[in-house]
Amino acid sequence: MIKILLVDDHAVVRMGLKMLLNTNPMIEVIGDASEGNEGIKKALKLKPDVVVMDLSMPHGKDGLTATTELKKQMPAINILILTMHNDEEYLFRAIQAGASGCILKSAPHDELMSAIESVAAGDAYLHPAATKRLMEEYLTGMKNDSSDTYNLLSEREKEVLTLIAKGYSNKEIAEQLVISVKTVETHKGNLMEKLQMKTRPELVEYAVKKGLLGYGF
Repeated sequence: MIKILLVDDHAVVRMGLKMLLNTNPMIEVIGDASEGNEGIKKALKLKPDVVVMDLSMPHGKDGLTATTELKKQMPAINILILTMHNDEEYLFRAIQAGASGCILKSAPHDELMSAIESVAAGDAYLHPAATKRLMEEYLTGMKNDSSDTYNLLSEREKEVLTLIAKGYSNKEIAEQLVISVKTVETHKGNLMEKLQMKTRPELVEYAVKKGLLGYGF
């Protein structure tokens, strides 16, 4: 029996998921929470096998923050992020936070069941579109290894790249490095030019693959 804790700020969503998941004889929803803080407390008390965590919860603690804190307190917990964002930046931030998997809210019911079973078994799960995207990026990275421009970056640019990948805003980076926001924007522009990238998500993916966050693909 896979014990599930649901964390979502919409009561209707929680009720619907509970009814759906309880149709599976191998799954039992043992609790639910409306925001991250409550989710952490109930996880510590109920010790579920899998926490299905909504990514965006505007009231209280959001899913990424709750995931990070919960993994610190329960390193072995399996967390499946549930999100409406089909965006690689959110995907990488979920992985960075310690999630075992990520699935779209629009996914078919049987895919959600499979994702929960995979995560409960200790495996990682990414929705098909994300898996394809990661494979494409990985293969592209392999082709470009011989011409890697990382060593062309200055030490400050590398610091800015790492902080961008960790989700800090330009203002937060400026405060942490004790430089102006304009200087941060200049470093960011130089990064994109040297790495031949155009968007922030591309920088996040690059940083993850380079192992700047402690892991890579």
